[in-house]
Amino acid sequence: MSPFMTPPIPELSSIKIVWLFAMFDLPSVTQEEKKAYLDFRKELIADGFMMMQFSVYARFCPSREHSRKHIERIRRALPPEGHVRVLWITDKQFSEIQVFDGRRRRQEGKIAMQKEQLLLF
Repeated sequence: MSPFMTPPIPELSSIKIVWLFAMFDLPSVTQEEKKAYLDFRKELIADGFMMMQFSVYARFCPSREHSRKHIERIRRALPPEGHVRVLWITDKQFSEIQVFDGRRRRQEGKIAMQKEQLLLF
């Protein structure tokens, strides 16, 4: 390969790519708890997570191995009184998510299929 040629982009596989979900319950009664909640949420967003619904955030990861560093960041950012569940699903499974919004139904995965853009970052 010529040194001036761009290396090929690896083929993305819908069964190797994963979406990492963080689902959490954090107390938010006192001012200190509210601050801890907001700080945790900011950490998720700074790490590339997007809000799917209240207290459920998701992030694209090109592989399961890649998701491990994000899981560790969640573990480190968790406030002492917090409770988090982390789940990953394949891109193929994510593309089958159905969202019910009133009487309308849409494919959530089709909206969020930006993996080529996300991979560049």
